[in-house]
Amino acid sequence: MTIAAKLQDGRVSPVELTEQMLERIDRLNPRLNCFLHVTRELALEQAAQAQREIGQGRVRGPLHGVPVAVKDLCFTRGIPTTGGMSFRKDFRPATDATVVERLRDAGAILLGKLHLTEGACIEHHPAFGNPVNPWRADLWTGASSSGSGVAVAAGLCFAAIGSDTGGSIRFPSVQQGLTGLKPTWGRVSRNGIFDLAPSYDTLGPMARSAADAAAVMGAIAGPDPLDPTALQDEVPDYLASLGTIASVRGVRIGIDRSYNDEGADERVIAAVEDAARIFSSLGARIEPVVFPDPARMMKHMSDVHMAELAAVHAETYPTMADHYGKWIRRGLESGHRLSPQEYASTSIEKDRFSGRLRQIFNDVDVLIAPVFSFPAPTWAEFEHIVETDISRLFRFTIPFNASGSPTITFPAGFSEPRRPIGIQLIGPHLSEAQLLGLVHSYQTVTHWHLALSSVDTTLER
Repeated sequence: MTIAAKLQDGRVSPVELTEQMLERIDRLNPRLNCFLHVTRELALEQAAQAQREIGQGRVRGPLHGVPVAVKDLCFTRGIPTTGGMSFRKDFRPATDATVVERLRDAGAILLGKLHLTEGACIEHHPAFGNPVNPWRADLWTGASSSGSGVAVAAGLCFAAIGSDTGGSIRFPSVQQGLTGLKPTWGRVSRNGIFDLAPSYDTLGPMARSAADAAAVMGAIAGPDPLDPTALQDEVPDYLASLGTIASVRGVRIGIDRSYNDEGADERVIAAVEDAARIFSSLGARIEPVVFPDPARMMKHMSDVHMAELAAVHAETYPTMADHYGKWIRRGLESGHRLSPQEYASTSIEKDRFSGRLRQIFNDVDVLIAPVFSFPAPTWAEFEHIVETDISRLFRFTIPFNASGSPTITFPAGFSEPRRPIGIQLIGPHLSEAQLLGLVHSYQTVTHWHLALSSVDTTLER
């Protein structure tokens, strides 16, 4: 983050920067609807503390004094935390989520809580309305981490925390032209969040570049005694491991071109191929592979998610069914109907898919793939997909939630003016450092991630 260097050498004041960000939120959030709650007093208090500490030479790290925000399923002590649910609008947790605590310990400044879909599912609750994509108002904002995507793209925070159960870091990253990292399952503690499907949920950073995502990831990753599912592995210095363009040399990148046979849009195919050519020009080896077929696993995957959601909401559904929106009610009912045999079959296929994917990583280091096989959808196109064949939406995302694999999504072009295309790299477990390094090298020689400057210009008109 270039802002970090300016904060740490005194060129920018944390207090003045925070005041400017709060003013920008006041001015633009009524149009964009991405913040559900602004933590003004806390932000100014944290900014004043950061200013004192930096002035005394006690710099905590690259996030010290940097204004950020978190998805409103992360618990914040004494601050409303809704999980996108209208009946939780007055819920004020007694403790912070681990991810919030770690951002605070890193010296980051919390600007507020970001909009999300109801229960982190597909649709926003009518009481909260929809956020607005700063590229184009008719473009979908991208599932549950929608507010996180809009806020970062609109320059209302320097980075945000999202969560991903079936694509909810990757979808809004595509839709808003961001770099979003879905880490290995368990790499980031989930203590203190509203779950969707706990065995798939993953928290991660959403930012304007791989370097910014690396700075956030370094603060939030690691073991947590409050989350027994958090991985115990040592956390590398993600920023230091970004390396140089030379670090791409010899990396084996696998590509499965069979998506050409699935009716994929030629502009998406071209973006993937162009990115592969750029990595090749930097010294990577592009290797043909065949992805394991996820079809049998995905047959009941959505219902499995809803079965886990039903367990999470057992205390409030169906007793408070009238407080739930139409889509999530329908999903919860499908979760209640899922048979033990269907659940077991999906779990078996999940293990088989994960094993086949691990075998592929014996031959290549990472995979490159679309996020969508079609251009970033408009709201109308998204609604049509949901009603006709929702599996199209998740074809390149849910399989890597099932395997627990880390993926990084990054901007790679436009299908038409102000309609971004994003693609992803997928790696074996705990390969976040390599994924971040590869995309950082790509962004060193391309300009797609810099196009967000045009959003800033448009919003100021």
